[in-house]
Amino acid sequence: MKKNIKRVMGILLAATMSISLVMPAFASQTSNTDTTTEVQEQNEQTDANGSADTADDAQTTGGSSAQGTDDSEKSVADSTGSSKNSDTSDVNASDTGSSDTDTDKRTSDNAAQAPVEGTVTQDTETQKEPVKGDVQTEVADDNVVVGKHDKPYLALGADLTAEQQATVLGLMGIDPAKLSDYDVVQVTNAMEHEYLDAYLPSGTIGSRALSSVLIMEGKKGSGIQISIKNISYCTVGMYKSALATAGLEDAEIIVAGPFPISGTAALIGALKAYSEMTGDEVKEDSLDAAMNEIVVTGQLADATGGDKAKAEELMAYLKQEVVKNDLKDDKSINEAIEQGCKEFDVQLTDDQKAKLLDVLKKISDLDLDWNTLKNQASDLYDRLDELGLLSNSGIGAKLKSLFQSIIDFFKSLF
Repeated sequence: MKKNIKRVMGILLAATMSISLVMPAFASQTSNTDTTTEVQEQNEQTDANGSADTADDAQTTGGSSAQGTDDSEKSVADSTGSSKNSDTSDVNASDTGSSDTDTDKRTSDNAAQAPVEGTVTQDTETQKEPVKGDVQTEVADDNVVVGKHDKPYLALGADLTAEQQATVLGLMGIDPAKLSDYDVVQVTNAMEHEYLDAYLPSGTIGSRALSSVLIMEGKKGSGIQISIKNISYCTVGMYKSALATAGLEDAEIIVAGPFPISGTAALIGALKAYSEMTGDEVKEDSLDAAMNEIVVTGQLADATGGDKAKAEELMAYLKQEVVKNDLKDDKSINEAIEQGCKEFDVQLTDDQKAKLLDVLKKISDLDLDWNTLKNQASDLYDRLDELGLLSNSGIGAKLKSLFQSIIDFFKSLF
């Protein structure tokens, strides 16, 4: 009997131990199942109602299920926090350059920025870029440009600031950093007063020398070619005529100011630079006559209602009459002036006529060659030709040429 009791107790003990081992596993599985079921129910209720009542669900599933839900939510929160930390880490890695993705991107960028290898062909001709900024030019401008192999001579205003000088050189097409490569002379305000005080008020001349000039040798027979930058008073035609009077031949010239200026004093710089270029000293009487001419021509523009082109043509016409016909005395020169006023329909005061007489007498004393004068300022005299006012041109000249041809024909018969 006792043996049977002991056997039963052993069986019960073994069963109890077996149940104790199985129950935890069963409880864990039940908890997971409950949690999954709870999450599904929450999702379904959220879809249906737009919100989930977690507290009610927790009470419905019992304490074990509630504990499982809390653990699950904590796990999700930890996972979310870990994800956020991971994003921050990626950003920091990107900032510091330690991210693999960022490294790949930089490698791609570096590959895109790598210099092109191989032979590069460049144009041998210098690109001529337009000058930027507010620059006053002229329609009749000859578009003089400094070429790659040109060797210009410069006459710079002595009172230019470093910035103004850089502006002037830029307008001329000269690199300021390479100024030492060029032959440079300076034009001072004292020089301006020396040659202009007799013709202009001191206040008009001013106290600073700013006009600057670049000059190069032109091709034989090309005449005087001029471009102007920021010159508001003197015209291309005025410069050509006056420089031809001074004896310049076959030159390419750029006259420039750092901002719009009259440019009257630039004539001095042009003649000084020309002298340096050719090695021939410009005579004082030639320089004086040229300075006088450019001032008087400018004053004639006032008499023509501001028509500078007509003033240029009137002066060219009078120079033609004086030089070609070798007019020397006051009477013959005054007659030429009166005829010029009629041709151009210009009314001059006695004072203006007197100034014209003075400058034309100076030009007459220079013994200029008519053909040289005409060729150096050819476009001016071409304009006179179009007006029928050029010597040996017009209807009279054509009739004379016709009669001469007839005479030559009959001479050939005998």
